[in-house]
Formats: sequence, C-alpha cells, structure tokens
Amino acid sequence: MSSLFKFNPSRPRLRRHHLLMAPLLLASSASFADVSPALDRFDLSLGGYYANTDTTIGAGDKSGQFKGNVNLEHDLGFEDHKTVPRVKLDFLIGDHQGFSFDYFSINRSRTKTLSDDISYGGNDYDASASVRGKLDFDFGSAAYRWWFGSGNDVFGLGIGAAYYRVRAGISGIATLDGESAQASTSYSETAGAPLLQLGWRHAFNDSLRMYFDASGVKKNGGDLNGHIYNAALGLEWYPWKNLGFGAEYAYTRIKLNDEQDSYNANLDLKLHGPSAFVKFRF
Repeated sequence: MSSLFKFNPSRPRLRRHHLLMAPLLLASSASFADVSPALDRFDLSLGGYYANTDTTIGAGDKSGQFKGNVNLEHDLGFEDHKTVPRVKLDFLIGDHQGFSFDYFSINRSRTKTLSDDISYGGNDYDASASVRGKLDFDFGSAAYRWWFGSGNDVFGLGIGAAYYRVRAGISGIATLDGESAQASTSYSETAGAPLLQLGWRHAFNDSLRMYFDASGVKKNGGDLNGHIYNAALGLEWYPWKNLGFGAEYAYTRIKLNDEQDSYNANLDLKLHGPSAFVKFRF
C-alpha cells in the first residue's frame, strides 16, 4: 500500500506537464498553418537559362586616345544564344520572413578570322586576322526577404548584397605602325553592391503557382561600377508533393564600367529568354 501512495503524487505533475505542453504544440501547429500556400519553407531550383545574348565589350586608355568597342556576336561570331546554368534557393524563417539566394555564370570564348577591322584596348586588328575573344561573368546574390499577405497572393520585399566578377579580353595579330605582332588586352575585376528585390507569388492550388520577381543592383563608386537589372515571370508545377518543375521568361541587363589608373573598360550585356528548372520543396 505504501508504494501506491508514493507513486500517486507524481500523476498530477505529469498531467500539469501535459497541460503546459499542449498550448505550445497548438501554437507551433498554428504557426506552420499560417504559411501562405504560395510559399514553401524550403525551395531549391536547379536549371538553365537559355538566353538570347547581345554583348559589347570595350577598353581604352584614360585619355580616350585609344579605345574600341567590340560586339561579340556581330564582330567575333559568338552564338547569339547561350545556355546559362542557374541555381536559386529560398527558405523561410518563421512564416513571413526568410532568405533568398541566386547564382548564375556565363563563360564564353571563340576564335574567328575577322571579316572587318576592329579596335580594342589600343590594338587594331585588321580584316583576315585571327582573333580570340573571351568573356566570363559570375553573379551571386543573397537577400533577406519579407513576405506580406497570408492567402493565395503574397508580395515580397528583399534587401541584400550581390557579388559579381567580370573577366574579358581579346587577343590576336594586331597592326601597329605598319607592323604586325601578337597582341592582347584583358581585364579581370570583382565587386560587391547592395541589392533590392521585389516579388509576387500566387497559388492557383497546391500544385500550380505563378510568380514574378524583379531585382536591381546599382553601384556608383569603386573600380567596377554600374548596374544589373533582372525581371522574370514564371510558373511552378508540382505533380509530386516535394518534386516539381518550373518555367520562366526572364530579361537581364548588365552594364558595368571598370575604371583603373591606366585604362577604362566596359561591359554591356543583354540576356533574355526562357528558363527551365527542376524544383524541390519541403
């Protein structure tokens, strides 16, 4: 009998413990239920951007005596379409805030026998000369996002930073004072800049959603300055709970200036076209 009396007093404490835990569990369930059906707690997109490209690079000295702009597609015969790999990641912290990450990279090179004279970086390349052009561009961004709304439509605002790297150059047989010789001009720079994002998400149902994203990067000072703008309209379809597909049409404008003590260089790159993604959500 004494063992029963020793055991019984612990029962009220167990019931009180469960009573204390119940509101916490209910609150946790409610917080998860507050997430808009247009958002996921974790969203990873892996795919490619099949972009129509228009690329102009330029380089010259500070005085402006030597300069030249070369359009890679027109002057050097670069293909006007390029598949660009792209990775995007979004995840929520709580119900209406989270992080957004984006990365893409463009790497292009080509050697061509010129049909017209070109100048770049103080070097003159005559028609019939063999010239090689190269452009590498990397872009990555990270932003903290706020989502407003809790129904099928939500609107987002993001503030963060972007990192970008440019490497461009032209080499070949150039002519100077009537003499021909191997010449090359190239530059490589990296920079960071503040980023602003705007977004909209709409859920038709749990499997089909539409979205619009816009972002802008602008930097006025430093060696590598300029602006990068991007806008995209897309659809997401999830035939399975955690695995789906995405398609979007995007426009990207990149205009950068590299200002050094001995030279100026610039990049003007326009991209537009469709993208396709494999998507994972949790």
